Amino acid sequence: MIDNTISSRLFPTRIDIPAAARVQIVVLLNQTLAATSDLKTQAKQAHWNVKGTDFYQLHLLFDELAVELEEYVDMVAERVTALGGYALGTARAAASNSILPEYPFDILDGKDHVTALADRYALYAKHLREAIAKTDELDDLDTADLYTEISRTIDKRLWFLEAHLQVAEIKAENGKAATTTTQKIPAGVK
Repeated sequence: MIDNTISSRLFPTRIDIPAAARVQIVVLLNQTLAATSDLKTQAKQAHWNVKGTDFYQLHLLFDELAVELEEYVDMVAERVTALGGYALGTARAAASNSILPEYPFDILDGKDHVTALADRYALYAKHLREAIAKTDELDDLDTADLYTEISRTIDKRLWFLEAHLQVAEIKAENGKAATTTTQKIPAGVK
């Protein structure tokens, strides 16, 4: 876990957000930094190991997800330091502080990778929405806006992933197509 002495320590800054609020925001941002870094490496794990009939499309999609997440890693870390905090962005910090479960190393099938990533994107999206509310409550609208920007894209990417999993069946009932969907909601997401 993150050492509380460094995660809550601030250096001098002229930013007009009270120190008590900044400490809470920095701790939250460092949790987000860990999860974002972790999710990026999990997307790369899928990118490197995907197999199956949709290999090429998924290989490209997973790499695109990882590149996008790398941009968010930088944005979140820079917000931490702008608030006078210390960005805790090493691989070890990410591994020990991420809210996400470990990625399964033994999967190869494209659908299994899509499912694993969708489960993690859903948890990450939930974390982002909670962070929007918390930073808004702490009167840091700039950080809330950063979280909102990331959240919009993560929700879109979750949609892209879920689109690979949603099953559409055409039924010849009265000449109209009917659609059924199968949805598995990951543990911890309401």
